Amino acid sequence: MTELPAVSDKTRGVALPVAVLLGFFGAHRFYVGKIGTGLLMLVTVGGCGLWWLYDLILLAAGEFRDGEGRRVIRWSVNDPIPELDRPAGSEALLAEVDNLRGELGELAERVDFMERLLTQARERGAIPPR
Repeated sequence: MTELPAVSDKTRGVALPVAVLLGFFGAHRFYVGKIGTGLLMLVTVGGCGLWWLYDLILLAAGEFRDGEGRRVIRWSVNDPIPELDRPAGSEALLAEVDNLRGELGELAERVDFMERLLTQARERGAIPPR
């Protein structure tokens, strides 16, 4: 089974102007395939304007999702689909996190070793009990 891309084939360049002009009637929701909520917006006149304003903010921020749950983030259909899962520079960050995990593991081993040495020294009486 093929996985759907995380980015919608619908564009903000169309959805945002439609939302500004006809958003009170849910036209932008019809455009992205959200027919049910588009009908609700039509009946409630954009949730008395509040729902319409909320959608405008989501569209402008690139967080609005289409009917299949994919983000509507591209301004034009000619824009390349951005890689959402790994931002630029993430490989170096992942390498650094792996390095820190290794160092943390070494420190945990050293602490464990020191605890065993202290326990042995207490058992022999070289260190007085607390």
